[in-house]
Amino acid sequence: MTQRQVPREAGSLTGKIVVVTGGATGIGWGIARAFAEARCHVVIGGRRVEKLVEAAESFESQPPIRHHQLDVADRDSVTEFFAWVVDRVGPIDILVNAAGINIARRTMAEMSAEEWDHVMAINATGAYNAMAAVLPSMRERRAGLIINVSSISGKRALTLGGVAYCASKFAMTALGTIVGNEEAANGIRVTNIYPGEVETPILDQRPEPVSAERRATMLQPEDFGPIVRAIAELPPRAHVPEIILKPTLQEYV
Repeated sequence: MTQRQVPREAGSLTGKIVVVTGGATGIGWGIARAFAEARCHVVIGGRRVEKLVEAAESFESQPPIRHHQLDVADRDSVTEFFAWVVDRVGPIDILVNAAGINIARRTMAEMSAEEWDHVMAINATGAYNAMAAVLPSMRERRAGLIINVSSISGKRALTLGGVAYCASKFAMTALGTIVGNEEAANGIRVTNIYPGEVETPILDQRPEPVSAERRATMLQPEDFGPIVRAIAELPPRAHVPEIILKPTLQEYV
């Protein structure tokens, strides 16, 4: 398969290779579509093949969105996934870490050690695994952008998020901030995004059902596309370390 079928254009995202983990649903899918609309080579990864296929086939773009199975918590899966992307598409310009989960039992008293491990493995270690996979090539080319989709729960320890989720997102926050500082001299930029409440499948894991009225006030996954594209379109000299995007009606304290 010919790599970079769409040529690059100066000052645009056209032809750039973008990987979105957790890209078949939620915020990841909203961001993947935005990059596809910008004529990037987009590859979405996730654990559920049927969701990847459904997402990719539901959206027409040129070049088309590609997909490949990925479990960010499994390093063998991460190695295989990124090797596949490089072989089939090319070296990765932009990585979006959007894979994330939460659990229903969110207090220290209720959750099990296994649930803690599972959340940390995907939300924190999963982001590390993906970043570790792309950084060597980005260093060689002295260019690259990594977008970490964290959470307001990664800046404020909120009861709503729960113990494991907040801890994992705080870890993701620290990871992105430190790596961004370390890799700046190599031309690599890292941006942490902190979403507030968003209408995504993760709401199904809340301890209490979320009403339709509350869902209607939340952000939608596609709300993240324009802001991520704007970050990616900035010149290499410009770096956005972090950004908060929340619903207008959600309090921020």
